[in-house]
Amino acid sequence: MKKDIQPDYHQVVFIDASTGKKFLSASTVNSDTTTEFEGQEYPAIRMDITSDSHPFYTGKQKFTQADGAVDKFNKKFAGFDLK
Repeated sequence: MKKDIQPDYHQVVFIDASTGKKFLSASTVNSDTTTEFEGQEYPAIRMDITSDSHPFYTGKQKFTQADGAVDKFNKKFAGFDLK
């Protein structure tokens, strides 16, 4: 087996840019900045959107009613006599 071909897998803190919430996870991403999380220093990665600010997870997502293909077909050909 070849040595030293796997990337460095380590603990990283991801920070939501809009809410400031911090998440500790393992990643191969490298960073020059660090942050303190639960008393320890970790590399920090700023994220624009995380589960803390994404509309789907916060319940603020707006749903639009999309008609299915069958409904569209029936509406389009409702006036035709198919007998």
